[in-house]
Amino acid sequence: MAKNPSSRSQAASSSNRWPLLIGVVGAAAAIVATLVVTTFGGASGAPLTTISVHDLDAALQDGDPIVLDVREPWEYDQGHVEGAQLMPLIQNTAAAAERANLPKDEPVYVICRTGSRSMQASRDLVEAGFTDVRNVAGGITEWAAAGYDVVN
Repeated sequence: MAKNPSSRSQAASSSNRWPLLIGVVGAAAAIVATLVVTTFGGASGAPLTTISVHDLDAALQDGDPIVLDVREPWEYDQGHVEGAQLMPLIQNTAAAAERANLPKDEPVYVICRTGSRSMQASRDLVEAGFTDVRNVAGGITEWAAAGYDVVN
């Protein structure tokens, strides 16, 4: 009995769609997960949030928060947020924070030049068990542009 060639091509065509569908669903899930992590923060129970330089200034006005500057030492020497501890990303910020016995259950503010390195360091801190990590969007560039003090 001869098989219908069109039914064979339909079956092959629909089986070729599965990898594409799985890839699209996986990419969508990754995008949603990234948005959730960067949108919700400390108060909502998520371990990582992105904040503005104004939020960092408010935290500094309210107390003595943990601020980590993850730039290179020469960048830090050119100017940094007062009280920021230098823990360069290139030297494994998360490991340095653990060696310094920083509390893992308190807010940790992470800043760099523009926000890229601080986001990577923030992710590393979350992976190391820090539960309230706040990446400062725009970094020291935005901080200075907003008129906040930079110390050497």
